[in-house]
Amino acid sequence: MRGPAQLDPAQRAAAWEHLASAELDVLVVGGGVTGAGVALDAATRGLRVALVEQRDFASGTSSRSSKLFHGGVRYLEQLNFALVREALKERELMLTRIAPHLVKPVSFLYPLEHAVWERPYVTAGLTMYDTMGGARSVPRTKQLTKGGVRRIAPALKPDSHHGGLLYHDAQCDDARHTLTVVRTAASYGATVLSSAKVVGLLHAGERVVGARVLDVETGAEVEVRASVVVNCTGVWTDDIQRMAGGRGRFHVRASKGVHIVVPRDRINSETGLILRTATSVLFCIPWGTHWIVGTTDTPWELSRAHPAATSADIDYLLGEINDVLLTPITREDIQGVYAGLRPLLAGESEETSQLSREHAVARPQPGLVSIAGGKYTTYRVMAADAVDAAREDLPPGVPDSVTEHIPLVGAEGYQALVNQLDTLSRRHGLPVWRITHLLDRYGSLVVDLFELMAQRPELAEPLVGAEEYLAVEVVYAVRAEAALHLNDVLTRRTRISIETPDRGAAAAETAAALMAGELGWDDAQVAAEVEHYRRRVQAELDSQQMTDDERADAERLHASDIRTRAHG
Repeated sequence: MRGPAQLDPAQRAAAWEHLASAELDVLVVGGGVTGAGVALDAATRGLRVALVEQRDFASGTSSRSSKLFHGGVRYLEQLNFALVREALKERELMLTRIAPHLVKPVSFLYPLEHAVWERPYVTAGLTMYDTMGGARSVPRTKQLTKGGVRRIAPALKPDSHHGGLLYHDAQCDDARHTLTVVRTAASYGATVLSSAKVVGLLHAGERVVGARVLDVETGAEVEVRASVVVNCTGVWTDDIQRMAGGRGRFHVRASKGVHIVVPRDRINSETGLILRTATSVLFCIPWGTHWIVGTTDTPWELSRAHPAATSADIDYLLGEINDVLLTPITREDIQGVYAGLRPLLAGESEETSQLSREHAVARPQPGLVSIAGGKYTTYRVMAADAVDAAREDLPPGVPDSVTEHIPLVGAEGYQALVNQLDTLSRRHGLPVWRITHLLDRYGSLVVDLFELMAQRPELAEPLVGAEEYLAVEVVYAVRAEAALHLNDVLTRRTRISIETPDRGAAAAETAAALMAGELGWDDAQVAAEVEHYRRRVQAELDSQQMTDDERADAERLHASDIRTRAHG
């Protein structure tokens, strides 16, 4: 390992040159958490690997999840014990070894709706949940009376429950976690590139031997040779398979999940909530100074790049959460809305298809491996399975996966820095809560940000329009985290786009000016980035007024993706 990779413009240029000349073992297509995991798994097995993503890392499903590392309580009812056990093992690994700086325990209250039979039934399930994960870094389930529920969650209507149970899972910022997996892969030698779109696959007869890759920023195109191409494109899985000229072994359908974000003071509770709905469960998840409420689960067949939340989606979430709240949440309380697409496995026909949260790996033709389905929590297992499947196209002697033992960058030394919170606060002139905020986003890499602030003290100032963040975080996003556009910073390197009442519009100019100094933007480019970001915000707000998917999709598409305009 060469130390944390600095994913800056110079690295991108070098990576692009390397793509054109390299003979790769593995070319990974798709920069979500699964693709990032495959790149890390392959690199740590000693393989020559490159990862290409057509937009930004984590720009699809992997930045729009419920942001949980969890076993999936509801899968117990479906008797899917293997999935729950596997996910709980991964949760424990993340909390203790792989990403303790990014993945944190979070508590959930399960309110009981029925007075007699429900408590023993739910207790049995959650006791099993407690024991299936083996070693534990979170507390065990606790029984609560009606009074106990009232003490920790006064927001709930007294008549909405008969006591409850308190259990624990874990959460993370999904976009930052995915980016950290990408940086870890790069630190072990993987070549990683965003704004790099696969526009065709290379063949030798029926065998796939690489891909044609377009630089979306410049319009340049190269041929990349690889022993095996691994398709990790989520809801675009079938597109890559058609590009290969085959039918594939499975198909993927998109299911839209919508979340809303409200300020923390709108729900008076010390814990998250999990509520039963007619079809699934609803989470109310603590998120810093906010709550995330979600999710929906509806078929989606429109724009996969920019799924749109409708007014009906928002009304559904408000209706479900307000059923149990003393003081209802209103639309005026909502500070953020985001919609993501789950890639669910589907059968050949609508009648026989059984949509699944389990993952599948296939080698539909020589030189091509596809992986899809699954859940965020099990990304590491999915990645290992994909690289195992790729062995058939690789020279003999490929080692087994070792990622179970590989901490992500920022994990090493993190706990020591946590123990020095007061010292760090005094040394850098920042309140403890700001140091904690930085540590939980960067881990031990926070020392790089401290160094930047020492060189340029003005970067220690709060970011105008989004004061929970510091200006240094914008500069670091460009210097080390592969941010190329304003949207990358406000939506994924930070979560300003869902955490401020104006969706980040006020922070846009300041952030763009900071990025300009790093990327060499002139005034026209700064104005274009700001104008595009604000148009995107307005298009999303407009789409959320529409009652159906078709009209919401049409409104959202009024703001084109800045990457599609970069060289056009």
